[in-house]
Amino acid sequence: MKNSTLETLVWRLIYGGALLLMIGLWTRAGTPALGQLLVLAGLAVMAGGVGAFWWRSRRPDDSSPADREDR
Repeated sequence: MKNSTLETLVWRLIYGGALLLMIGLWTRAGTPALGQLLVLAGLAVMAGGVGAFWWRSRRPDDSSPADREDR
C-alpha cells in the first residue's frame, strides 16, 4: 500500500468514525440501543484511524533517494 493511499484511509476512518459518533449521539434520544451501537462503532472506527495514523508515521517515505535534493 502506498503512503498516499494510507493517508487517505486514515482521514476517511477518522472523519467517518466522527460522523458515526455524532449520528449515534443524536439517535440515542429516540432509540437508545441503536444509538449506543452507533456510538461504539464510531469510536472503534476512529480508533482504527488513529492506529493507521500511527502506522503511517512509522513508515518511510515513498520517494527514492535520487528524487531528493542533496542539501
